[in-house]
Amino acid sequence: MGHPGRCATIQRRPIMTSRFRKLSHSLYECKYHVVFCPKYRYRIFKDAIGEYVKQQVYQLCKRKEQVVVLKLNVQPDHVHLVVEIPPKYAVSEFMGYLKGKLAIRLFQQYESLSRRYWGRHLWARGYCISTMDWMRRKSESMSNGRRSRKSKSRQCKENCLIENVQ
Repeated sequence: MGHPGRCATIQRRPIMTSRFRKLSHSLYECKYHVVFCPKYRYRIFKDAIGEYVKQQVYQLCKRKEQVVVLKLNVQPDHVHLVVEIPPKYAVSEFMGYLKGKLAIRLFQQYESLSRRYWGRHLWARGYCISTMDWMRRKSESMSNGRRSRKSKSRQCKENCLIENVQ
């Protein structure tokens, strides 16, 4: 077993499950649930515009290296997106990119939006974001029948949010 007087070296490789992704110096699992809506919460994502938004979100996310859309749900007045973003991108940077490029493309494709959103400001300021670990724990606690002290309206909103994603 090797040379006398030397310790045998054991080659160990990290056990990597399929849920983790890899960058050059890191393993990660960074999944986010993002909700963003147009200004004044107008119901503009109906029919053709909603389908166009879906198509463009997938295209824009493909342009960012290693960004993966896991789920996408376009409602008439908001967009739910479950996305995996590598740690080399700041989430705020990615959302600025996505909302900015998507607005430009929507204004180019649908000139009628320019009349409703003068100044070319399509999106409401900000977005709602949560990590998927929180969502997983929340759905597990609801399935276990644990009740919290939250108001019924707040529980209803959170349930709706989770149901729309799943």
